[in-house]
Amino acid sequence: MTRSVLVLNSGSSSVKYSVVQPDSGAMVADGMIDRIGEDIDPGSGDKSVADHAAAIDAVFEALAADGHSLEDLDLAAVGHRVVHGGPNLFRPTVVDDTVIAQIEELAPLAPLHNPPAILGIEVARRALPDVPHVAVFDTAFFHDLPAAAATYAIDRDVASRWHIRRYGFHGTSHQYVSEQAAAFLGVPLDTLSQIVLHLGNGASASAIVGGRPVETSMGLTPMEGLVMGTRSGDVDPGVITYLSRTAGMSVEDIETMLNRRSGVRGLGGEVDFRALRRQIETGDPAAQLAYDVYIHRLRKYIGAYLAVLGTAGVITFTAGIGENDAAVRRDALSGLTAFGIELDEHLNDSPARAARRISPEGAPTTVLVIPTNEELAIARACAQVLAG
Repeated sequence: MTRSVLVLNSGSSSVKYSVVQPDSGAMVADGMIDRIGEDIDPGSGDKSVADHAAAIDAVFEALAADGHSLEDLDLAAVGHRVVHGGPNLFRPTVVDDTVIAQIEELAPLAPLHNPPAILGIEVARRALPDVPHVAVFDTAFFHDLPAAAATYAIDRDVASRWHIRRYGFHGTSHQYVSEQAAAFLGVPLDTLSQIVLHLGNGASASAIVGGRPVETSMGLTPMEGLVMGTRSGDVDPGVITYLSRTAGMSVEDIETMLNRRSGVRGLGGEVDFRALRRQIETGDPAAQLAYDVYIHRLRKYIGAYLAVLGTAGVITFTAGIGENDAAVRRDALSGLTAFGIELDEHLNDSPARAARRISPEGAPTTVLVIPTNEELAIARACAQVLAG
């Protein structure tokens, strides 16, 4: 049997898992253990797990229940998604105590993401001590952004001391999707100028030339850029000082608001775009405004990246909204025929789930929908590390 990689994505209240064969790309198993540490009404019938240790045990139990014992899986590695690698961790890295300490030091840069990742790594290493554990960083793909794109125009000594720069996130997805776009088109990656739009609950855009990113929307943290499910995206930094001085809000309260109570939820009360659309259909003005703001920001970034690239040979939509919401794709690109960008409405409205072109044959810019597969990308990164 081909050796497999167990991929773990540990969040604050959930652990997503998948078992992937890097060579074939086959997904052997996947699932999610959620509601970690939550208080559950005993009469509700729902289940929770006490902590991340119990969640990892639940992962193994779920795999066994599906007929996948750890012995039969013959794990070559456990791959861990880590959101922030900071300035020094930008390659897939075999985990040891020193690496864990480095990830822990970066927790202030990703307070919602790195701490649960550390918990997941520590628990998994105890559970599987004889299997190599590899950390794969969301920021890695964007490590070598051009200096003009990576640098914030703030006091350079402050920026240097505190490692403040544009790091970018969703890098595993942006790299995978850009490579898959070239493969789908049957052309060398180094010949393409691309815009990749990763539109999920978290959302980010990138501009990529010859397989190398030259711009991305997320910055020091995953909060900057596009409007997201619960995150604000771009805001005037003065909003933060204003709320602190005038509204008496603490830094923690402001951060929580911008991360958890902003974006589409903050404006329209919903994260799920299907629910948001139902509200719009009932005439809800707040839902309509939330959608309009989301699309406006997305179009603004597309226009900015066209300017950065000069021209885009390919625009690719990916992730949950990007892959499944035809209206978002249509509204994001409407009125851009002067730039060589247009959609074939029939292709765009197709319910197909595979990689596909949704622009007319012969259009100057090819518009694609490419399903992302971060789990496979992480598994292959693990295999490459172990192969040396």
